[in-house]
Amino acid sequence: MSNTNQANTPDIANPVRTRAIMNTYGIAVKKSLGQNFLSDTNILANIVQAADITDEDDVIEVGPGIGALTEQLARHAHRVLAFEIDRNLIPVLADTLLPYDNIEVVNADILKVNIEDEIASRLPGAKAVKVVANLPYYITTPILMGLVSAPVDFAAIVVMMQKEVAERLSAQPGTKAYGALTLAVQYKMQAKIAFTVARTAFIPQPNVDSAIVTLTPREPLAELPFTEAALFRLIRGCFEHRRKSLWNNLQSIFGKAPATKEALAASLADLGIDQGIRAERLSLEEFIALTNVLHGHEVF
Repeated sequence: MSNTNQANTPDIANPVRTRAIMNTYGIAVKKSLGQNFLSDTNILANIVQAADITDEDDVIEVGPGIGALTEQLARHAHRVLAFEIDRNLIPVLADTLLPYDNIEVVNADILKVNIEDEIASRLPGAKAVKVVANLPYYITTPILMGLVSAPVDFAAIVVMMQKEVAERLSAQPGTKAYGALTLAVQYKMQAKIAFTVARTAFIPQPNVDSAIVTLTPREPLAELPFTEAALFRLIRGCFEHRRKSLWNNLQSIFGKAPATKEALAASLADLGIDQGIRAERLSLEEFIALTNVLHGHEVF
């Protein structure tokens, strides 16, 4: 567990202290790295609560910045492993997080690390590993997909992101927000928006509002695709031109040879799916069923 915080020292997220830290170290926010520092302790407390952090949890944080969320996590978690890409922030974090003995900060790009190896070497004996982070807007999707697809059984992934992207993760079939990203995430996890965060909670303010999304392992699917690669090839292709019908998108993926078109039509008929509907009407389970039927008709 962490040491107690320094007496009479405001939290890092306190707006006055945040600005003082930035001034002391001459921190100029790097737009290229999507840096916006959260400066609201109540919101941070709500993030920790949404993640249900306990002293048995080991937590991975992506992009700790100056340590505002890291500090709150350290007060509740067993250990915190934070990955920061900006080398200029490493000495800042060494200073701001000095009172805590359960934090390790690694200067690395989360997109380039082997998260499974990092957990094994830096968090040995972990009982439960959770990811809690304020994700940079410009690379939210690749970071999220990297975490979801990693061979790690995360107990939960709780991340802040652009509100619009958060709505896509938890979208339902037939809605405008529903798409390939929705299905890719929901294949592995159950997504829920915990709460929204106004842009005024950050220094500097971003141009959009944010939301906290909780991702938890979903119940095992009743049916699995014959390969995940085939499933996601189908999903990506069917949403490539989302205004087109499912039939037209299937032909774009697999071709228009007479034998192929016959197999495609038979596959849809087997499942009772209308050729004229759009991909956004199909549930994850229907995409899996379609993948398997297409395989049965030797389309894949």
